[in-house]
Amino acid sequence: MSNFSFLQAEWPELHASARKVESLVHTDTRTCCFYARRTLELAVDWLYQNDSDLKRPYDNHLSALIYEPTFKDNLPKNIFLKVRAIKEIGNQAVHSNRAITETDALRATKELFHFLYWLAHCYTRRSAAEYQGINFDETKVPARQVSVSVHTFKQLQVMAEELKARDADAAKLQKAKLDTDAEITRLREEVAEAKRQNQLIPDTHDYSEAETRNYFIDLMLHEAGWALDKAEDREYEVAGMPNAQNRGFVDYVLWGDDGKPLAVVEAKRTSKDPRIGQQQAKLYADCFKHRSTGKVSARGH
Repeated sequence: MSNFSFLQAEWPELHASARKVESLVHTDTRTCCFYARRTLELAVDWLYQNDSDLKRPYDNHLSALIYEPTFKDNLPKNIFLKVRAIKEIGNQAVHSNRAITETDALRATKELFHFLYWLAHCYTRRSAAEYQGINFDETKVPARQVSVSVHTFKQLQVMAEELKARDADAAKLQKAKLDTDAEITRLREEVAEAKRQNQLIPDTHDYSEAETRNYFIDLMLHEAGWALDKAEDREYEVAGMPNAQNRGFVDYVLWGDDGKPLAVVEAKRTSKDPRIGQQQAKLYADCFKHRSTGKVSARGH
């Protein structure tokens, strides 16, 4: 049994690709993240083909597709963050020599699960109610298979180019199957009606937004060269905050070679005004500034 079994009836291609991702979590982490990004590409392409509200941009690269305003606005902010996380770890798997861990692979698989769950709940032509109660279960992820060969960094780059060419050929075949504009219109009308009906059914799925947000920040900081391998890099306690406890915990602290803080990063929900996080980060920075001048000790730290 797979975490992605809910896709099999209506989205067999996505189901097959997502199961491949799941099968590689503990076996070939780099290829797992690569295929998570590829599955995302397949899902994004399906959305553009079937949702008439989406306007395909001239540039067909994944970044251009997901940042196109009609696509981005169609996704809840927490789902869009998952799309960005899958794209980013997939890019790092193919284009970066940094180690891709089992944590990365499992997180990419979970984020893909949440995104595809949203797609199914939103676009199913059966009933969105059928998807209620479906959650990611780590016990369904296949165990490590020692006999499976692991793809090298260079092999993945070659594979990425081959799949890109194959996808272009498949797109031409798919277009040829739709004989007339009337057929395309009919399919899109069916999807549009399904989407309208599904929006009437509340989506109660737990999308684990906090986990996605923290992981995405980790990805961005790793890409910028921050190792985040010390305890003081996260949840660092500072004194001098304007609250009853006179203290706070900084989500991320970026330290210089001299042991002094260079920057603080505060994570907030996508539904929050970013200025709230900016103000809190400023308060944390002031705490560090006061500490360096001795003011924290003077306030009874």
